[in-house]
Amino acid sequence: MRPWRDGPGDRRSYHHGNLKEALIEAARRFIAERGVGGFTLVDAARLVGVTPAALYRHFRGREALLEEVAGRGFADLAERLARALTSRGTPLERFTRMGEAYLAFAEEEPGYYAAIFETRSVQPGPEIPGRPSPFDLLVEALQSTFPEGFGGVAPRFIALEVWALSHGLATLSAAGQLPKGPGVPDKYELLRAGVLALVHGAQAARTN
Repeated sequence: MRPWRDGPGDRRSYHHGNLKEALIEAARRFIAERGVGGFTLVDAARLVGVTPAALYRHFRGREALLEEVAGRGFADLAERLARALTSRGTPLERFTRMGEAYLAFAEEEPGYYAAIFETRSVQPGPEIPGRPSPFDLLVEALQSTFPEGFGGVAPRFIALEVWALSHGLATLSAAGQLPKGPGVPDKYELLRAGVLALVHGAQAARTN
């Protein structure tokens, strides 16, 4: 990531013809570098070159701005997962690819990712009405991958475990806490192994 002086602090990167979009982009970049709690509306206003009062024409306050960033992050994530779900390969390959897309999103869009999970009032759903949430897409993919089901285990429970695995790996990776070195699997390899273990374990329980 670029140094702060060349990142959110670079006003020249914004075009003020659309103040709302400039504010959302400013907030996303602030969050990526400072975290959700690392900026104020005054910071955002200063970044885009307007007075703080001008912000209230588009947002009720800081929380409303954060909610907009988080909502757009959910929409972006849902779109990536949907593309993975409709990509080539076997159903299991596509399902695993959704987890890989999740990890890539967390790495490539840290501002969106942090806003999604640190903005309390935002519901984990789509920004556009009718678009399924990322979790709904995981459940849909799991059901299409294993139409025979998992016995008494609900697909939503397995999908939740896969989401928890993906989120845990993304969080540990962002914090630099995943071990690295020769022979140590990376986060994508860990994800693939974890997904296989979860779904195969559930299948084994169904047949017992």
